[in-house]
Amino acid sequence: MEAAGEELRIEVPEIKLFGKWSYEGVEVRDPSLKRYICLKPVWLPHTGGRHEHRRFGKAEVPIVERLINKLMRPGRNMGKKHLAYNIVKQAFEIIHLRTGMNPIQVLVRAIENAAPREDVTRIMYGGITYFVAVDVSPQRRVDVALKHLTEGARMCAFNNPKPIEECLAEEIIAAANNDPKSYAIRRKEEIERIALSSR
Repeated sequence: MEAAGEELRIEVPEIKLFGKWSYEGVEVRDPSLKRYICLKPVWLPHTGGRHEHRRFGKAEVPIVERLINKLMRPGRNMGKKHLAYNIVKQAFEIIHLRTGMNPIQVLVRAIENAAPREDVTRIMYGGITYFVAVDVSPQRRVDVALKHLTEGARMCAFNNPKPIEECLAEEIIAAANNDPKSYAIRRKEEIERIALSSR
C-alpha cells in the first residue's frame, strides 16, 4: 500500500517508429511543407484509411505510412501492406548504417529536396492548348516527391539482382543529399525546367 499523499507514477516509454527510431529532434526546414509532413509519433504506421473521407485528411497520415502506401503500387504489390512495411523497415536500417543519422530525418530531407516548386498546366483557349507555368501547392509537392522516390526505387530494382530495400535506401539518401544521381531529383529539375520555359 502506498502512504497517504503519495501518487502512483507510471513511466511511459517514448514512442519510437518500429520500436527503434525516435521522432524527437526531427525537423522540417521548409516552412510550406510543415503542415503536410506529419511527424506525430506512432509505434506502427498503419492508420487503416481513417483519413479517407476528410478533405486534406492525408496531411494527418504519418509520413512513413504515406511512403509505405506509395510502395504498394502497380500490379503485383498492390494491397500487400505488410510486404511494403517490411521493405521500408529494412530500408531504414540501411539508411542508418550508411549515414549514421535518424532515417526519419533523412526521409524528411529527401522529400524537401525532391518536391517540385513549379509545374505546368494545360489551358484550352479558343481551341488552342497552352502550357502555363503554375506554383505547386504544398500538399501536391509532398505527393509528387513521395511518388518519385518510390518510382526511382522500383525502376532501380526492376530486372536487377539488387533488392528493393537497398534501392529505396539509396534513392532516399541521394535525394536527401540533393544528388543529381537520384531519380526524384532529376525528375524535379526536369519539371521545373519545363515550367521555366513555359512562363
